Amino acid sequence: MNTHQTNFVRTSMLEQSTPPVLEKGYIAWIRKNLLATPLDAVLTIIAILALAAFLPPAIKWLFIDASWTGGGRGVCATAAQGGSQPEGWSGACWAFVGAKFDVFMFGRYPIDERWRPMLVGALFIALLVPILIPRIPHKGLNAILLFGVLPVLSFFILIGGVLGLPYVETPLWGGLMVTLILSFVGIAVSLPLGIVLALGRRSTMPVIRLLCTVFIEIVRGIPLITVLFMASVMLPLFLPQGMTVDKFLRAVIGVSLFASAYMAEVVRGGLQAIPKGQAEGADSLGLSYWQKMRLIILPQALKLVIPGIVNTFIGLFKDTSLVSIIGMFDLLGIVRQNFSDANWASPVTPLSGLVFAGFTFWLFCFGMSRYSGFMERKLDKGHKR
Repeated sequence: MNTHQTNFVRTSMLEQSTPPVLEKGYIAWIRKNLLATPLDAVLTIIAILALAAFLPPAIKWLFIDASWTGGGRGVCATAAQGGSQPEGWSGACWAFVGAKFDVFMFGRYPIDERWRPMLVGALFIALLVPILIPRIPHKGLNAILLFGVLPVLSFFILIGGVLGLPYVETPLWGGLMVTLILSFVGIAVSLPLGIVLALGRRSTMPVIRLLCTVFIEIVRGIPLITVLFMASVMLPLFLPQGMTVDKFLRAVIGVSLFASAYMAEVVRGGLQAIPKGQAEGADSLGLSYWQKMRLIILPQALKLVIPGIVNTFIGLFKDTSLVSIIGMFDLLGIVRQNFSDANWASPVTPLSGLVFAGFTFWLFCFGMSRYSGFMERKLDKGHKR
C-alpha cells in the first residue's frame, strides 16, 4: 500500500475583499447604536417621532418666519398688536437681538471706549489658543502671561484712569464681558486654590487640616447667592469707616472662593484615587513632599478628575448669572433688562432674547466639554493602541 503526503503551497495572495455591508459603515453604526436590542429600537422610534414633532415648528419659528431686520417693535408684532406682521404670525425677533447686540456684549460701557474690551478679548484669544494646542512650545511662559499678566493688564485697560485712559466705573460693565471676566478669573483662581485646599485637607498637621476642612464645608454648605449677598452687603459693614471695595471686585472674590471649595473636593477625590504605592515609591527615591506632589501625585490625580474639573468650570460659567442679585448684569441679566425697552416690546421679544442667551451659554459650555474630552483621550496613555 503506497502512501504519500501531498503539500499545497499557495503561489499568490488572495485579493483583499471588502467587509460585509452590515459590519461597516452607516448601517453597522445604526444596528450597533440604535437597534441593538428591542428596547433600543423602541427608544429610537420614540426619539424620531419626538424630533419629527418638535423640529419642524422650531425651525419654522427660529428661521423661516423669523423677523431678521427692522428698526422697532413693529417688525415683531402683528397688525392687531400695532405691528406690520400678518395676523397669526409668530416667529423669532432677531431684529431685536441685532439692534441690542452691542449692549448684550458690553452692557453700558461707553461706546467710544469699547475698543478697550475688544483689545482685551483679542489678547485673551491670542494667549488662550496657543495654550490649548498641545504641540506649541513654551507653555510655562504662556500660562504666566495668560493667568498672571493678562488679568492685571486687563484690569487697568478696562477700568482706565491710567495712561490717559478715561475712567469707566464697574457699574457700567455688563453683558458677555462681565460673564467672561467673572468666569475666567474664577477659573484661574479656583483651580490652584482648590489644589492647595485639597492638599491642606489631607495634611498631617491638625491646624492646617482643620482650617481647610472648615472653609470647604462652610462654603459648600451655603448657596452662591448667599455668598454674593454677603460680599456685596455684609462685607462693607466690617470694613473701617470710609473704606470701600468695588462691588465688581467683591463679586469676583466671592465667586472665586465659592468655586475653590468645590474644586478642592474634586481634586481630593483624584488624590484619594492614587495608589499608596506611588507615594511610597517617591519617598523611597528621597523626594521631598512638594517634589512628590508636583512630579508624581498631582499629575496623575488631575488627569483622573478632568471631567469633574471641567464640570465645575461649566457650573461656574453658568452661575455668573446670579450676580444680577447684587445689581450687576451679565449676559442673561442685560438681555432681561432690555425686555422693558418700549421700542421693542412684543410677545416674541422675551423668548427671542432668552434663546440667544441660552445659545451663547451653550456654545461656551459645549466648547469646554469637547476640549476636556480631547484632553482625556490625549492623556489616556494606559489605554492607547
